[in-house]
Amino acid sequence: MTPFGQKLRDLRTQKGVTQKQMAKALGVSGAYLSALEHGKRGRPGPGFIMQICEYFGLIWDQADDVKKIAILSHPRVTVDTSGLSPLATELANELAASIQQLDDQTLAWILDEIRVQKIQTRQGPTH
Repeated sequence: MTPFGQKLRDLRTQKGVTQKQMAKALGVSGAYLSALEHGKRGRPGPGFIMQICEYFGLIWDQADDVKKIAILSHPRVTVDTSGLSPLATELANELAASIQQLDDQTLAWILDEIRVQKIQTRQGPTH
């Protein structure tokens, strides 16, 4: 399951609707909606994300969160390390080879480290 699939399921459960009901309202098949929830389909397009936000009455920050989650929810990722250091290539390959064996605590730690680095990079050097 992708982060977007989990969010979609949570929103649907909160609203008390089935996949079939939601699919009908959005004009898609139940199979497509199920595949999105289970991470069997790539991330949806911006138009469909907007439909979902409208369906659930999401505005402002809530809608932005759904959009961000969708962007980070492609179930098959390609990592291009050409031009980067050998360590970057090694990391990408190690992660690809072992991600299925990593538990949620380890995955959360890795994500936290990456997020801290992104924040520090955006803030620039400190004096």
